[in-house]
Amino acid sequence: MRLIGLAVLLALSLTSVPHVGEAQPTGTPRIGYLGNGKSTVVSAQAEAFRRGLRELGWIEGQTVTIEYRWAEENPDRLPALVGELVQAKVNVIVLAGTAAIRAAKEAKSAIPIVFVSLADPVTLGFVPSLARPGGNMTGVASEFEELATKQLQLLKEAIPNLSRVALLCRPEIAPIVLTAAEAAARKLGLTVRTLKVAEVAEFESAFKTARSERAGAIHVLPSPYFNAQRARLAELAARYRLPAIYEFRNYVEDGGLMSYGPSIDEMFHRMASYVDRILKGAKPGDLPIERPTKFELVINLQTAKALGLTIPQTLLLRADQVIQ
Repeated sequence: MRLIGLAVLLALSLTSVPHVGEAQPTGTPRIGYLGNGKSTVVSAQAEAFRRGLRELGWIEGQTVTIEYRWAEENPDRLPALVGELVQAKVNVIVLAGTAAIRAAKEAKSAIPIVFVSLADPVTLGFVPSLARPGGNMTGVASEFEELATKQLQLLKEAIPNLSRVALLCRPEIAPIVLTAAEAAARKLGLTVRTLKVAEVAEFESAFKTARSERAGAIHVLPSPYFNAQRARLAELAARYRLPAIYEFRNYVEDGGLMSYGPSIDEMFHRMASYVDRILKGAKPGDLPIERPTKFELVINLQTAKALGLTIPQTLLLRADQVIQ
């Protein structure tokens, strides 16, 4: 009887052990989130991404873990931070901006990358096509090269006598973006002055230069670092009485004059759907890169009044939101 009992126990124990080759329980998936801003600042874009994950059943701390890394507004840190996430062997890395995408591509890792790009990733050389990006990268991409003309048209409509415009940009700006903005300005008959700023400490000097050279307005070109400093940029534009246009509405909500472009929060929200599919087995190279389909014009009337501007009624009627 004792031998029979031992045989039964042995049989039961063997059936409870998975056979070699069977699927083993895996740990919680890990997402590497590389932010361009500061770790101490609540990021609306990060929250939009987490909201997208929650809607798809990925709950941070329960069904998924997020490893955060923050560049603290210093693009020179991006390659090392990408390296940290690669070493951590996360399942997928999400990031935004040309500098971050380039750092991820140069890392030559096979880890899937989901990005938000404010310029055409094909023109920038990151992927061969939007429909089939191939490799380990995909995501959501704006079309600033096409938006630049529309933004300057709106700025000129708001300021009919505008003849000179300053372009504010970062040194690492993609050449295609800067070239598009300069060409758009000249096409509209505007004299262009390009001002590159590497540090926040250089912001005021750039605005002083724009004012002293009689620029009638300033066009802030897209950058994650400018987005993190948008309140400072709006304050300087007000102080030096320079009407400004931006790509995203959060600048206008923080005191900027006007914006035209897609919703940056929605772009980050859409990244979650890519992460969801990748964690479920999809290959990033097989997932087409999305383009924003909705663009919004936002105008801050309080800022206009402070600048002594009267925004034409025809422009106000076309705005998606007018901040009173």
